[in-house]
Amino acid sequence: MIRLLLADDEHLIRGAVAALLGLEPDLEVVAEVGRGDEVAAAVAACDPDVAVLDIDMPGADGLTVAEELDAAGARCAVCILTSFGRPGYLRRAVAAGVRGFVAKDAPTEELAAAIRKVHAGGRYLDAELAASAMAAGDNPLTAREREILRLIGAGTETARIAVLLNLSEGTVRNYLSSAMAKLGEPNRVAAVRAARDMGWV
Repeated sequence: MIRLLLADDEHLIRGAVAALLGLEPDLEVVAEVGRGDEVAAAVAACDPDVAVLDIDMPGADGLTVAEELDAAGARCAVCILTSFGRPGYLRRAVAAGVRGFVAKDAPTEELAAAIRKVHAGGRYLDAELAASAMAAGDNPLTAREREILRLIGAGTETARIAVLLNLSEGTVRNYLSSAMAKLGEPNRVAAVRAARDMGWV
């Protein structure tokens, strides 16, 4: 029996997925959570074999949770379930040790097959998402540029970013200008939006 943890903030969707997966003879949902910041405790308490994480959740998004589980050496395999086909997400997921990446509108049979495959040590990547990621190329932003764009996207002012990152305000503006140039965007708001659309921040 493959023990599953489901993390999705949409209660109806999570319940439907749990019910459908529960019909599979070799799958058992042992935990359900609605927030990303509840996953680590649920993993520790229930010891699932596979964690199925929605990418967009309050508390912490699925990719951040996957990175935290990977860093903590969690035993469970991770399968990301998403309605977002952003190429940067797939690359980031693979870097975080995620072994499954499935579109949210995939049939239950496909999700069940992905779960079985990652549990057996394999990988399952949605073909369309993988093709989009390869076509998009590599993320042109440096780690510092991504960090600054994330903070700007959260509404943080330049002066505060400088304090948080121990940089001068001029250096923060330089990183921001570089990111805007790489993304081909005229201002910080557009740059944040473009980076998010690609899944790069």
